[in-house]
Amino acid sequence: MTLQQQLTQDAIGLLKQLIATQSFSKEENNTGNILEEFFRERNIPFRRKINNIWARNQYFNPELPTVLLNSHHDTVKPNPKWTLDPFTPLVKDGILYGLGSNDAGGCLVSLLATFCYYYHRTDLKYNVLFVASAEEEISGVNGLELLLKENDLPEIEFAIVGEPTQMHLAVAEKGLMVVDCVAHGKAGHAAREEGDNAIYKALKDIEWIKNYQFPKISPVLGPIKMSVTVINAGKQHNVVPDSCTFTIDCRVTEQYTLEEVLQTIRENIGSEATPRSVRLKPSAIAHEHPIVQAGLALGRTTYGSPTTSDQAVLDCQSLKLGPGHSERSHTADEFIYLSEIEEGIDLYIKMLNKTII
Repeated sequence: MTLQQQLTQDAIGLLKQLIATQSFSKEENNTGNILEEFFRERNIPFRRKINNIWARNQYFNPELPTVLLNSHHDTVKPNPKWTLDPFTPLVKDGILYGLGSNDAGGCLVSLLATFCYYYHRTDLKYNVLFVASAEEEISGVNGLELLLKENDLPEIEFAIVGEPTQMHLAVAEKGLMVVDCVAHGKAGHAAREEGDNAIYKALKDIEWIKNYQFPKISPVLGPIKMSVTVINAGKQHNVVPDSCTFTIDCRVTEQYTLEEVLQTIRENIGSEATPRSVRLKPSAIAHEHPIVQAGLALGRTTYGSPTTSDQAVLDCQSLKLGPGHSERSHTADEFIYLSEIEEGIDLYIKMLNKTII
C-alpha cells in the first residue's frame, strides 16, 4: 500500500468516526477529542483552543511563507426528512452516508490527509498549517476568527478552505452583511390628515434598494445583490405608524468592502442603517496565483461562490476547494462518494506539489 493509499484509508476511517459523533455548532467538543487522538496516534504535536484544533508541519520555518489548509468539523442539525440515522455512517455502493459527510467532513479529512503527506517533508518552500475550525455553520466568533484575532496562527500567505466544490476552483466568494434599518415618522389617527407614515418612508428606501446597481461588477461573482427580507410596522389599523423596520441582506463581491457598501446605503436612504457586523468579508484569489494555475493545469474550472465560509474571516488570498457537491449540503440523507475523497486527496497533493515544492 502506498503512502497516499494509506492516507486515504485513514481519512475515510476518521470521517466515519466524525459522522458517528454529534458536532452541532458550539457542540464540537467530542469531534475535537477525536481529532486530538488522530494527531496523538501519529505523534504530531497540535494545539487546541475551545473546539479549534491546529497543527503545523514538523520542520516549520518562520522564515518561509505559510499555506493554510482549513475546514470545519461542526455540522448543522439533521434535516427532518432524513430516512437514515444521520449519526450512523453507512457505506453502500461506494457511497458514505451520514451527517456532515459532504459538508464538510470529506473536505476536512482530505485536507488532513494532505497535511500528513507533507508533515515530515524537508523540501518545502512553504510551511503547511492545518486548522480544523469550529462554528463555521453559524459564522460564530469562536471558530477560525478567534485564532486569527488572538494571533495563535503564523502569518498566512494563502489558504485552501475545504468546502464541497467537486474539486473545482471557487476563486471568489461573496461576503455577507445584514443591515437593520429604521424609518422614522410621526404617529397620528388614520381617519384624519395626521402623522407622518413611516411605512411610506420605508417604501421609498426599499424601492431604491430594489433598483440600485453598484457600478463595479465582479468578473466572477457578478453584481452586488441587495434584498429586503424582513419588514415590520404598525400596531393597529387606525394608527399611522411612527416607525417601520426592515432588514437588508447584502451579498457583497470582492469589488467593494462591506464598509463601502454600507456608506453607499446610508448616503441614499433616509432610514437609519445599522449593520449587524462587518465581519463576513468577500474574498478572492488572483487567477495568476500558482495554486489556481496548478488546478487549471489539472483540468479544473474556476467559478464564483455565492455562499459564505471561513474564507470570510481571512485577510489573505484564499481558494475554496474540496470534494463533494455543494447541493448535497444540509440535505436529508447527506452523502459523499468514497472516490471523491480519494480524488480530493490526490488533487490537493498534485496542486500543492506544483506550488509549495
